[in-house]
Amino acid sequence: MSGSSKEHIIKSYDDELTRLTGEIVRMGELAVSQLEAAIDVIDRRDERAAQHVVNNDDAIDLLEQEISHDVVRLLALRAPIAGDLRNVFAALRIAADIERIGDYAANVAKRSIPLSMVAPIAPTSGLGYLAELAAQEVRDVLIAYRDRDAERAYQVWKDDAELDEAYTGYFRQLLTYMMEDPRNITPCTHLLFMAKNIERIGDHATNIAESIWYQVNGEPLTAQRAKRDFTSNPELTKLGNKPE
Repeated sequence: MSGSSKEHIIKSYDDELTRLTGEIVRMGELAVSQLEAAIDVIDRRDERAAQHVVNNDDAIDLLEQEISHDVVRLLALRAPIAGDLRNVFAALRIAADIERIGDYAANVAKRSIPLSMVAPIAPTSGLGYLAELAAQEVRDVLIAYRDRDAERAYQVWKDDAELDEAYTGYFRQLLTYMMEDPRNITPCTHLLFMAKNIERIGDHATNIAESIWYQVNGEPLTAQRAKRDFTSNPELTKLGNKPE
């Protein structure tokens, strides 16, 4: 193979990888928009708009399928090895995580429909803060992916502890409302599920961060991440005490 032919193949692969990265970043931005739209319809108590957000999840699913096909084609035509292979597999894994983020955003919108049918309660506004943290995580990790910035990805990985802590505090607040007045049980139950969906979005952002770390460094991220989601701790129901 001549030098010019080899250079052409490398450039072609680089071009395809750049295009694939762009597709994944756009897919991630769409997922973040879905989350923000879901929070907006909760505040407006708009059932029709909520259903629109749910239906829009199909667009993210379709993008994930298209990206999967692109990855398979890239594997078949370019036969990448070593670092190039890590780039391709990272794209596949990251697209799958973004698809799940879109699912969780749609679930939040779906839960907002029955929530809008009951009287509003004060804790509803707390979801917005959780969503802001989760959306920022996803945005930051998308930038890290676009720029192949392992250190930025690692920062997102660490920062997820802040979302876990906020989620635990919100969980505690909702339990208090449920215990104070049985009429709050139904709306607070919806809010609990919605908050858990948002917390899971943060978990998928950390999955993406781990994929980026491996993509760039060729080794898994093995550090122990601080986990501050204590909601599975039975002691949490003792609302006056903080879990150890």
